[in-house]
Amino acid sequence: MKKTVLVFLITVIAAASTAQAEVNVNVNVGVPVPRVVVAAPPPVLFEAAPQFIAPSRLGFYVGIDTPYDIIFSSDFYYLYYGNSWHRSRFYNGPWVEVPYRQLPPGIRRHRIEQIRSYRDREYRVYRRDRDHYRGRYFRPDHERREEWKDERRREKQEWKDERRQEKQERREEKWERKRDKHDRD
Repeated sequence: MKKTVLVFLITVIAAASTAQAEVNVNVNVGVPVPRVVVAAPPPVLFEAAPQFIAPSRLGFYVGIDTPYDIIFSSDFYYLYYGNSWHRSRFYNGPWVEVPYRQLPPGIRRHRIEQIRSYRDREYRVYRRDRDHYRGRYFRPDHERREEWKDERRREKQEWKDERRQEKQERREEKWERKRDKHDRD
């Protein structure tokens, strides 16, 4: 087959050069079209809500006593599974693959090996002093999540009120300085 195509091309080129004619030859070879493979969500299900601890060096919660690398940060659960990161609002999914650049900065700051190392060190402390553990930990459940949201709303409102109060105080100080300057003049 290859010899036939080669002979044909040589014949066409030779005929074109003698006849001084312009010839276009198109040869289409069956090139396979690239196939897009979409990975299925990881088949990760927890029978019970996993326990999370927050190693101080990480700044986010990591799951303990689980066969998976699961993290809780910024109101999302992140799962490292099959050399890629997945995200969900709930610890049992549904999981959606997340590009590395879209992970929260706290997670991107550490390699998965570092996260595992800090988790394991903190877990040893937690396991040894479980009744008197001083670090942050939690087990997700719906009621606690609502409490956190309410607490965050309250904190945010308090922060806004403080800023509003500070602005008002700055305005009053500014007016006092203007009045003082006007009185001196």
